[in-house]
Amino acid sequence: MDYKYIEQLLERYWEGESTLQEEAILRAFFNQEDVPACLMKYKSLFDCGLQKETLGDDFDARILSCIGQEEPKKAKIITIASRLKPLFKAVAIVAIILTIGNAAQAPWNYGWDNPEDEYARYRQQQVDTINILSPVQAENIIDSVINPKPEESSYIE
Repeated sequence: MDYKYIEQLLERYWEGESTLQEEAILRAFFNQEDVPACLMKYKSLFDCGLQKETLGDDFDARILSCIGQEEPKKAKIITIASRLKPLFKAVAIVAIILTIGNAAQAPWNYGWDNPEDEYARYRQQQVDTINILSPVQAENIIDSVINPKPEESSYIE
């Protein structure tokens, strides 16, 4: 069989004048199983597509162990929220303590008075206020409480 075209492509390849399509033709030719004996020495140059070796996940660790260095530590991503989380916790604790303190003081500030005594004190304040007013004003207030006037309607007929 005549492989003149392949030999011409090889010549152009060695001179650096081949195109990408011509190199693809050479790769396809040398990836075949039946390559002539005279061209077998070039097979290893163009046999790159079938058995591609990939690096494993542990490649970096193996290389670093060979040269005696430790594997570098990966950077930890720190967000603003994670950076301020201790501050948020401290603010929450202070807020809880202040809330509990205010709630605990409330009964002591206002006392545990009897509601009946408080009502009697309120009625006495009302009587004292009415007594301060003139008798005519007091009488008008008492009348307005006892006999309230109906409110006038704003509806115009």
